Amino acid sequence: MSSPHNKSAAVATALADLDAGRTPERTTLRDAVRVLLADLARAAPGRAVEVRVPPYGAVQCCAGPRHTRGTPPNVVEMAPEDWLRLATGRISWTEAVAGGLVRTSGNRADISPYLPI
Repeated sequence: MSSPHNKSAAVATALADLDAGRTPERTTLRDAVRVLLADLARAAPGRAVEVRVPPYGAVQCCAGPRHTRGTPPNVVEMAPEDWLRLATGRISWTEAVAGGLVRTSGNRADISPYLPI
């Protein structure tokens, strides 16, 4: 499958590992997560939703009311491997949410219009 993220060695390597049923190396997975989070922030500028992929990163994105203190009202959180699959279209938003792979809170937490990246 061709991907616009093939320019990122970390994303390509992590996806190859996941596609082969292997666990990517920790540093490769971290770098891939961060590349795709940065791509999301560029594609969906704003600060209404916080997307968290612990322990590697989080970004604020999407237009709407800005969050400045405490726990954000609109949060999307998932495991690193699930983020890579979701961000690159290997699983859909609907599949990820229905399968319990993504935890969301808030009425603006649907980032599906920006996926895959």
